[in-house]
Amino acid sequence: MGSERMEMRKRQMSVQQESAAGGAAPAQQGQPGQANPRGSNACCFCWCCCCSCSWNEDRDERNRKASYDVKEGTADCEDCPKPTLEDVRSWGQSFDKLMCCPAGRNSFRQFLRTEFSEENMLFWLACEEFTKEANKSAIEEKARVIYEDYISILSPKEVSLDSRVREAINRNMLEPTSHTFDDAQLQIYTLMQRDSYPRYMNSPAYKNLLNTLSEQSPES
Repeated sequence: MGSERMEMRKRQMSVQQESAAGGAAPAQQGQPGQANPRGSNACCFCWCCCCSCSWNEDRDERNRKASYDVKEGTADCEDCPKPTLEDVRSWGQSFDKLMCCPAGRNSFRQFLRTEFSEENMLFWLACEEFTKEANKSAIEEKARVIYEDYISILSPKEVSLDSRVREAINRNMLEPTSHTFDDAQLQIYTLMQRDSYPRYMNSPAYKNLLNTLSEQSPES
């Protein structure tokens, strides 16, 4: 009987050791230092459903910001000679004359940046280039970029458009043409003319430029 009991105890101890080894295996498969397999699963779930999503959101935000910063960095990229006194005086005659002059657009754009509304000029310029496009595939791609940059409510550069124009754009985006943003461009042009242009004409930026050129002019 004694030998049978000893044999049974050996078997029990062997079974317990195997159970302990089997229970430790999942912990080794998990994160180092984590003995609880449920804790390991929770960590994995957290990363997949929380960390990775937030990382993707942060990445998208960084991409949008990078795109905006690139355009910010080229805020004065329109190639043009320095404005003359005659040019600057003509800007005060009408908004059309200001917008027809590259140097005028550059100066006005810098002013819009101080009012945090530079996206209006960026959108208008993008539309000007867009209307010159004739290739169908290029039109579709550029239309998508313009929509994502300036029309989408998710964009930090969204321009202010009324519901009628916005709905028309949404319909036209199914088959975009070079005229898809015509109404929107006109609306933003009118907004800048009525709202920002008068303030620009009374701003130190414009007055200082006018005074500086006046002092440098041979007429003075």
